[in-house]
Amino acid sequence: MIVRIHSLLRYRVIGGTVLALLFGILPRASAQAAPEQQQKQEPRPGDILQLQSQTPKSEATSGKTGKAGAPFDLTGYWVAVINEDWRWRMITPDKGDFSGVPLNLEGRRAADTWDPAKDEKAGEQCRAYGAPSLMRLPTRLHITWADDNTLKIETDYGTQTRLLHFHEAPPAGQRSWQGSSLAEWEVGSGPKRRDRPSGPLDLKVTTTNLRAGYLRRNGIPYSQNAELTEYFDLIPKQPNGDEWLIVNALVVDPLYLTERFIVSSNFKKEPDGSKWHPTPCSSR
Repeated sequence: MIVRIHSLLRYRVIGGTVLALLFGILPRASAQAAPEQQQKQEPRPGDILQLQSQTPKSEATSGKTGKAGAPFDLTGYWVAVINEDWRWRMITPDKGDFSGVPLNLEGRRAADTWDPAKDEKAGEQCRAYGAPSLMRLPTRLHITWADDNTLKIETDYGTQTRLLHFHEAPPAGQRSWQGSSLAEWEVGSGPKRRDRPSGPLDLKVTTTNLRAGYLRRNGIPYSQNAELTEYFDLIPKQPNGDEWLIVNALVVDPLYLTERFIVSSNFKKEPDGSKWHPTPCSSR
């Protein structure tokens, strides 16, 4: 059994996830379930997740892009599994709770001005639903191909849509919550780098042209010049049928952050969209 543990482990992002998966103790509840409602089950031999390096497709296939070059299938319905940072992700944290976010002085000043009523009045209830924070929310994802070179990610929580463009992104237009995303398949076993926290086979997405928003729902800011880099890793289907998606995200924002803000979010595949329940953005 080969476990792909990357350099990001030193930042404590995927370490807990890998150990939880390895020993079969990851919660089996949906993102909307409270901790006391999550039922822990003793792992059975057949249920223990076997983490192994994924085998790239042929060189010919890996030279392609978009849908034709996809080394794995991300399409379908996925639910966020909140097994860490629960108090910042499932509920709105208290004003002034900056724990875990490398805010500089300017970032703290901006966060201290957070006023949800003011956001509502200005029609900016979606400030915490932008690309840098969207995948951290207790949401479901619906991933489809909009066309051969555009992967679409929809969320029911906040009713947002992200478009991941392969080959080249369309000309930058007006800034938006989801910004402009350029995607590429990273296939092969090239050298590991500190700035590449993922493994030898993943989807890398770089997002810019953002509208200023919040990293968390209590007003922790990111500026319009922030840059988001994500690595989507698919864990091979397990003997019990479970499929897991891990999204590692790095936010760089010199205006408000002293260093990169790095997080990892876990999603479990669902059989269909029967639990899909779109809700609007909320500033509270």
